[in-house]
Amino acid sequence: MKTFLLSILLCTSAYLMAQDSTAVNKDSTAFGTIQLNNVKLTFSGAVDVFYAFDVNQPADKTRPGFMYSYNRHNEFNVNFAMLRAKMEHDRVRASVALMAGTYANANLAAEPATLRHIYEANVGVRLAKGLWADAGIFASHIGFESAIGKDSWNLTRSITADNTPYYLSGLKLTWAINDHWTVAGLVTNGWQNIQETAGNSNKAAGMQVTYAGNKATLNYSNFIGNEKPDTAKQYRIFHNLYGIFKLTPKLGLTAGMDFGMQQTPEQDGYDIWYNPTLIMRYTFTDKWALAARSEYYHDKNGVIIGTGTSNGFQTFGASINLDYSPIQYVMVRIESRLLKSKDEIFTWKDGSSNNLYPGFTAAIMAAF
Repeated sequence: MKTFLLSILLCTSAYLMAQDSTAVNKDSTAFGTIQLNNVKLTFSGAVDVFYAFDVNQPADKTRPGFMYSYNRHNEFNVNFAMLRAKMEHDRVRASVALMAGTYANANLAAEPATLRHIYEANVGVRLAKGLWADAGIFASHIGFESAIGKDSWNLTRSITADNTPYYLSGLKLTWAINDHWTVAGLVTNGWQNIQETAGNSNKAAGMQVTYAGNKATLNYSNFIGNEKPDTAKQYRIFHNLYGIFKLTPKLGLTAGMDFGMQQTPEQDGYDIWYNPTLIMRYTFTDKWALAARSEYYHDKNGVIIGTGTSNGFQTFGASINLDYSPIQYVMVRIESRLLKSKDEIFTWKDGSSNNLYPGFTAAIMAAF
């Protein structure tokens, strides 16, 4: 393991890819490349160090359970650190990436210990021109945010990003129809799990359709599957729609809408949840940018986020962050965020409950 990690660090070179200041990419770390005959080896990595402080000062230093990124209060910590190696050939490809940090601890807590530090591990075969089959662990097809901090417009992840799959395990078919259109179909073990849920023999399915143009990216993704044991099936159907727009050379807009429904335990109806998200980012210069986010998450019946209160999780959120990039591959960010819920679901240091959750986060992140 030490030899593998050291090799990645030594082979990562200064040949790095530029990144559009108004683009959102689920996985756009810069890279160094070695060409060996017909095989291209690419090495990359990312690191994200943060400090967070919440006004309510949770006694256990853990932010609310629906926050899986930057989830530690009043301490300096590593949210995400990753090293990746990719192999690409005309007919085959493979990727292995290992990670550590509070993100891994929270997001993969339910996985076996030997799997908790795998960010991705997959192998692909080209079946025809533009058509690939990839199997293993890979980034989710849902949403416009990723675990890599520098690739997102905001410092913290949105509520929807933290509560939809970051990763999936299974088989994915991807067809790049042309320069603008891509479609994909997936069969996976379920809703963000590597190891199958105990007592569940079902597989989940999903699809994705993406249009990528010069000034707009449009995406539709879905998921259908049973996340309960076979003896108590509750099918989940989920839709994710978003658009990323380059309104001007400096101003970008991301608008997303999720809608999900899951069978009730009695299977006599469906519980629903939905959450719109709106983000705007303005790039002043190649070093300075400002982003603002508004969001609302409605999950009254606690399908995804349980509260045990009469109104469930019905929460508005707003945040603003300032970015400074001293060089292209490093970013310093500060963010102020406020959540307001319909019920008093947030516990404060003195043991009282409140419907407000104000917090501050600062981070230094790099992608190389």
